[in-house]
Amino acid sequence: MCGIVGAVADRDVTPILIEGLRRLEYRGYDSAGIALLTAAGTVERRRAQGKVQQLADAIEASPVQGLRGIAHTRWATHGVPSERNAHPHMSEGQIALVHNGIIENHERLRAELKAAGYVFTSETDTEVVAHLLNQCFKRSNDLLKAMHETVSRLHGAYAIVALDRREPDRLVCARAGCPVVLGEGEGETKGEFYVASDVQALLPQTRQFRFLEEGDVAEIGPRGIAIFDAKGQAVDRPLRESELSADAVERGDYAHYMLKEIFEQPRAIGDTLAERITGNRVLEASFGPRAKDILPKVRGVHIVACGTSYHAGLIARYYIEQGARLPCTVEVASEFRYRRPVVLPGTLLIAISQSGETADTLAALRYARELGYLATATICNVPESSLVREADLVLMTRAGPEIGVASTKAFTTQLAALSLLGLVLARHNGMEAAIEAEFVRQIAHVPEVVEKTLALEPKIREWAAHFANKHHALFLGRGPTFPVAMEGALKLKEISYIHAEAYAAGELKHGPLALVDEDMPVIAVAPNNALLEKLKSNLQEVRARGGKLYVIADPNTGFVSEPGTEVLLMPEHIEAVQAPLVYTIPLQLLAYHVAVIRGTDVDQPRNLAKSVTVE
Repeated sequence: MCGIVGAVADRDVTPILIEGLRRLEYRGYDSAGIALLTAAGTVERRRAQGKVQQLADAIEASPVQGLRGIAHTRWATHGVPSERNAHPHMSEGQIALVHNGIIENHERLRAELKAAGYVFTSETDTEVVAHLLNQCFKRSNDLLKAMHETVSRLHGAYAIVALDRREPDRLVCARAGCPVVLGEGEGETKGEFYVASDVQALLPQTRQFRFLEEGDVAEIGPRGIAIFDAKGQAVDRPLRESELSADAVERGDYAHYMLKEIFEQPRAIGDTLAERITGNRVLEASFGPRAKDILPKVRGVHIVACGTSYHAGLIARYYIEQGARLPCTVEVASEFRYRRPVVLPGTLLIAISQSGETADTLAALRYARELGYLATATICNVPESSLVREADLVLMTRAGPEIGVASTKAFTTQLAALSLLGLVLARHNGMEAAIEAEFVRQIAHVPEVVEKTLALEPKIREWAAHFANKHHALFLGRGPTFPVAMEGALKLKEISYIHAEAYAAGELKHGPLALVDEDMPVIAVAPNNALLEKLKSNLQEVRARGGKLYVIADPNTGFVSEPGTEVLLMPEHIEAVQAPLVYTIPLQLLAYHVAVIRGTDVDQPRNLAKSVTVE
């Protein structure tokens, strides 16, 4: 969840590294740093606590240049955010090193290195790797061999890039559990080579990339790239052209990335549906060439995910159980990977992740291979990611780059993709063609309804003013909109720092009702479905205790604004399959505008990072 970028060129790479860090800042923003091999043959380092701009200011105050360099933006795991804990870390003025991930055996290695005379200046596990690499180099006088020896002693997850003044013509890197991508310059940048933790860092320079696989070690020099597997054997990783463009991560006229990404949802959902439905049916081949063999054999589904993607999985359970009549279980990946589930024959494991690099979800997918699942599938937004490369079936969400830490368009496009999967499974389990056609019609209409719903923003902005001085909020839903309420609560707490919880409305009387008073706003999602009257009864319990209600309602539900109750009517009747996607939009806008009023950092909320690539 930190960001790495490195470069080898015949020009000063400082601007390349700083621009790369800016594009990765959503991954970590506690501190940032850069190390360069200068023309004088020394390693010069600059570090700063805070965001990349603080580092840029430090470089402007004390300029540094070099043809080889590495840089890092940090999200703290070991050691508080500070300049001394910022990367790159160095060893005896020779080696500079940046690292994503967690080294689990760092304490034992630290003790060994201290006994060998190495002096530590930080609290990080990363500094251990720098000193260990230096120690190994002294034995071999070869940086690549030293990296192989170093990683053989590390336990945990890591992406590592290092440079050494004794071997000024190359960088070395390694990957285990954390993504590493190598870029090759093209056009005006031909002859330059790059390394990063995410292709977005390098898009201004190139769209040509190679992706390291588990256990790979690589070297990058002016003559090119060489990659070796965990056994030290030279391997070829295919050159791929990224589908992303450099301007895809620009904010444009929007005040924040999150707002831009909220308003991109009609297009993103439309793109996710495009070419996956034709006429009145979902194209099974959308899930990959093996779909026609695997999907007819599915007799149950097990979904694993984290955070917002977990909420998408909870909604998908309704699609799969009610539509396909298949049993479906959903759990957070961090729990799944540490138990031994009972896997029934014909069970499909689905891993959901925006980045495709979420550590717990990726580990769950790999663990599933040992457990006898029929196959694995992923719903993901990043085509070059590890999950996409390792799953048997894949459906890309086509949300485009999502920079805001609080996920918006990635979530709704996951729901769109999961609805398609639910329909394909339902077809194989007896759903009539006419019923599938009706659901396809409803799903295809979602982008238009979302567009209309976004027009409710002025009213939602008015609501936000009522929340600005609150400390707690309660979200309620029933059926498929209960996970929508969970996602709404998560959005509010993530970016406004208001404590928010979600409950199935029928659970009010089993505890949460004790919290309700005039200072606890209650937000309810009220579609016009079979549970409407039950929901109305639940909300009367809130009004009877003096709670203030904010109801997002279907226009046919009969809700009206009155003292103690604010009602936001949706632009039209929302069908059941549409409801989770469409009712999410007002909750996203509410969280956004509350955060803006409270003056928080909307795109980069404290203590959080976009892609959680450590456990």
